[in-house]
Amino acid sequence: MAIGDLNLWDPGLAGLSIGLALATAFFLGMVHGVTPDEHTWPITFNYAIGSYSIRGGLRAGLLFSLTFTAQRAIASELAYFAMTSFLVGARWSFAVYLLVGIVMAGSGLFILRKGRIPHIFHSHALEREAAGQEPAALPTYMPLVHGFLAGWGTGAFAIIVYTVLAPAMPSAYFGFLPGLLFGLGTTLTQMLLGALFGGWMARRKLDERARVYVARKMAGRTLTGGGMGFVFVGILGLADPRLASLSIATGLHVHNLAHVGMGLILVVFVLVPVAGYAFWKSVHEARSLFSATR
Repeated sequence: MAIGDLNLWDPGLAGLSIGLALATAFFLGMVHGVTPDEHTWPITFNYAIGSYSIRGGLRAGLLFSLTFTAQRAIASELAYFAMTSFLVGARWSFAVYLLVGIVMAGSGLFILRKGRIPHIFHSHALEREAAGQEPAALPTYMPLVHGFLAGWGTGAFAIIVYTVLAPAMPSAYFGFLPGLLFGLGTTLTQMLLGALFGGWMARRKLDERARVYVARKMAGRTLTGGGMGFVFVGILGLADPRLASLSIATGLHVHNLAHVGMGLILVVFVLVPVAGYAFWKSVHEARSLFSATR
């Protein structure tokens, strides 16, 4: 196998050997980790920001990606047994949106200490109401839960793994490997991005208490608002699966960027604006509460 044989855009043209299929899976995973896929770095961003440190961001990216990798390995094995139509069905994708949105919103509400819904994510009852309270730290296991759920979403990368790379394996004993290598590639880039996001938050010119407040408030608001967006799109898609066919070509030969679909719309028009507003609002509050300065 030579590096020149890799074809990340259309790997089926290369006449895949086992080694080439696995290398393709790994490098596709790396690309997947940095493109604006609604199931990966926009979610990692929130957990990494909430950790407000390089080390915490690295850990958030790792935890999210570990269970994402486990899911991809399981789904790759299922795809080997010709369950691809089940894994990539339109209604299935929107059901995943709905579940991911509920987890996102629940996580955000937990951080913001609003209501009792977040108690499903924590064993201790929250007795006080939200007014006057600082945001809570999210349990460290939440990125693990979120990574496993988000991994069941489908897109260009998942379809390649399930329909091209998994079937290239010589037997069922190896069917999980393309998904595993894809997940490990995603893990590498997600850890780096998590560290960058966490480091960015740590470098904000705020004192320690204000920085913690901003990081958690921003994460809570972005998870809540983004989760509501996911739930809304999931419900719409379950009602009308034709939304899955929404696709506008961009001319870019990069998966997840080649076409504008519901995933990219969610990132650009929901998650990014919500994150921007959450950051501005949280910094404004922190400066008022803690007399923080730039």
